[in-house]
Parts: sequence; C-alpha cells; structure tokens
Amino acid sequence: MNVHMSPRPSIAARRFTLATDLDGTFLGGAEQERAMLYRWIEENRDSVGLIFVTGRDTAFIMEMCRERGLPWPEYVVGDVGTTIARVREDGHVEPIPVLEEDIAAIWNDAGPHVRAALEGHPGLTLQPTAFRYRVSYDLDPETFDESAKDKVSRMGHDWLISDNRYFDVLPKGISKGPSIRRLVEHLGIPPARVLCAGDTLNDLSMLVCGLNAVAVGNSEAALMAGVTGCETVYSAKAHGAGGIMEAINALDLHDAPKGV
Repeated sequence: MNVHMSPRPSIAARRFTLATDLDGTFLGGAEQERAMLYRWIEENRDSVGLIFVTGRDTAFIMEMCRERGLPWPEYVVGDVGTTIARVREDGHVEPIPVLEEDIAAIWNDAGPHVRAALEGHPGLTLQPTAFRYRVSYDLDPETFDESAKDKVSRMGHDWLISDNRYFDVLPKGISKGPSIRRLVEHLGIPPARVLCAGDTLNDLSMLVCGLNAVAVGNSEAALMAGVTGCETVYSAKAHGAGGIMEAINALDLHDAPKGV
C-alpha cells in the first residue's frame, strides 16, 4: 500500500503544517466539518503538511488511518510525546533515532520499576499496551489516591492526568510540547507556519510551547485554565475539526474553506 500517491515538496517548504491531537480534536466535531477538513488537506498536500501529536501508540494510529480513511500524517509524535517518527510511503512508522535517543536515555527502561511501584494503587488500572518509554493507566476519579503523584515524582519521572480518566508516567521533561518543538526544528519547518491543535490537558505543553496553537471549542476546563493568558493560543468556538478550520482562517495560516 502506498499512502503517499504522488511526490510532494518537503514539509519545510510548505506554506502550512497542522500538528494535531486526534481524539476530540482532529476526530472531533460534526461529521460535515471533519469531512471538509480532511478533504481540504488532501486537496492541498503540496502546501499543507500533517503531523499527528497524540497519546495513542503508532500501531493504533495507522489502524485508524486505514479503517476510517483519515488523511495519512507524514510524521507522528505519539505516546504523549515519547515517540517521534516519520510515516513511510508504505504506511509503516519509522522512529527517528536522533530525536528519540535522549528520551530512551532519560527513561532508562523504567517500565518494570514503575509498574511494580503502582501495582494495586487505588484508582489506577494498567493499560495493556506495552509502551516503549512510558507507563499508562486508566484512572477512576472516584477511587484515585493522589499519593500516586508523589510516588512517580520520587522515582524521578513526570506524571500527567488528562480528561480526568488517564494517568501517564513519562520520562522527566518529555511531553507533547518539547517533542513537537524538536521535530519542527529537526525538519527545518519555519515555526510561524505551524498550528498545534488540542482539547485535553495532555495537550497543554504543546499548546503553550510557543508555536501557533488552538484549543478547540470542546476543550476540557483544565486545559482552558492552563492556556489562559497565553498569547499564542487561539480559543475556538467550533468543536474538533471545525475549531481547527476556524483557527486556520482566523490566524490566516492558509487559504481554507470559509464558514466553518
């Protein structure tokens, strides 16, 4: 399968690059708005780059592209920023070693230690996916014991709660924001041509990392509180994909369909 059907300019040479979260953002909003955004991206591949920045793992991302007919990204910042990879023309994901070596070193194979320390912790259920450089849990807010935060901090890692139902343990200093900045710099994309889009607290570091950003209209309250006063963040009224299109228009980042 060839997901890139025709040659394209390098992503650094394009007029605009969208770096977007998936759940609730690129996959959010009304069906008509999603269809409009996806069609617009495909029709403008020579001038629009696409990067997925998500908590999802790369296997899940590629499966969604195949099954749901999403526009294929050219790069992926996955696993809440702990994976930085390019998507090959055949649809396979290839980590970028020079961008991941620091992540691997900081994590230092900490997964077994983290899982042992949090085994049986009230309100946390280990997710079954074996992530490379993070450990993730489903969180029950009714029974969650806040002491998990201190446990993780004492081990020298970062913790992140998003949508009040996920608890991630991450390498110190690694999250979506630092990773998308490193990828943009590595690819030579002019920062002013990038728009980051998100809706939950695990998008906060990405939205406030200094690139153009949009918090879509359905963003959780904790994210909105976090971006308050950040001049680079546009607060959209429209939800999901509609909010992305609204921001592209409002910030004049590219010619885009109007009336979204």
